[in-house]
Amino acid sequence: MTDTRPAPRSDFSDRLRHPVPHLFVYAFAIVPAIALVAAVPLAWGWGLTWLDAGLALGLYVVSMLGVTVGFHRYFTHGSFTANRPLRIALAVAGSLAVQGPVRHWVADHRRHHAYADAEGDPHSPWRYGTSPAALVRGFWHAHMGWIFDRSLTDQRRFAPDLLADPDIDRVHRGFTVLTILSVFGPGVVGGLVTWSWWGAFTAFFWAGLVRVAVSHHVAWSTNSICHLVGERPYRARDRSTNVWLLAVPSMGESWHNLHHADPTSARHGVGRGEIDISAGTIRLFEKLGWAWNVRWPTEKRLAKLAARPDEPAAA
Repeated sequence: MTDTRPAPRSDFSDRLRHPVPHLFVYAFAIVPAIALVAAVPLAWGWGLTWLDAGLALGLYVVSMLGVTVGFHRYFTHGSFTANRPLRIALAVAGSLAVQGPVRHWVADHRRHHAYADAEGDPHSPWRYGTSPAALVRGFWHAHMGWIFDRSLTDQRRFAPDLLADPDIDRVHRGFTVLTILSVFGPGVVGGLVTWSWWGAFTAFFWAGLVRVAVSHHVAWSTNSICHLVGERPYRARDRSTNVWLLAVPSMGESWHNLHHADPTSARHGVGRGEIDISAGTIRLFEKLGWAWNVRWPTEKRLAKLAARPDEPAAA
């Protein structure tokens, strides 16, 4: 029976996660991480095949763009309008990243923006204070500690539009099946292509476990690193920063300062050399006629948001 008791923070959460799926949260956060730690010595010992690498890279790009373009810029912030097939495809692709069902993800992120780096933010690294010990504890909390909290952000408050969408409801409810396909599907493909159990195992290891772990920690770094260190060329009411090192693996999400200054913008990386793969993907969808009403940043808007010369560039 589902535990529906109000969580301690009843103004943000309407229920607690059932113990069984909560165990899977631990499993899918910890097991892929162990695989990631083991990846380097194992690769040195028995190698990484081109099939494993291709499956891992392909699934990484599809699932990460599903999160960055779909869960984040589209579902959470409405940076563009999408036709029905694209909307469903983005919800499915984002679910393959195994970062949680679409409604949970969106509700958490909208709450993050409503209370960024303040009381109520589900994953601020500044939660415990500014001392070195507090920031170490805060980094762990922002990076992945927060996902182990059983309380679930109230979807009726933070994601009522998705609750009313029957297509998204089906994708949300199908998260378990999509997770199984995402993690174990590569092993099936590897086994069929190589016609061996070893080929199935290596594809499962690299394109299933390791790929999920890498995507998890890149995504979580936006919550932790991109609120602790980096540049702040735009004015935001929180401590969000730009971290260039994460730009490519995060698909442009690490240009996080502009995103918090202008959350509905379809492009986060606007400066010279600021690679934003997600924005390029949205541009492609726009050209294909699958997306419209795209909220591209304008020079006037960026000038208004730019930090004043007398303001510090970093927190």
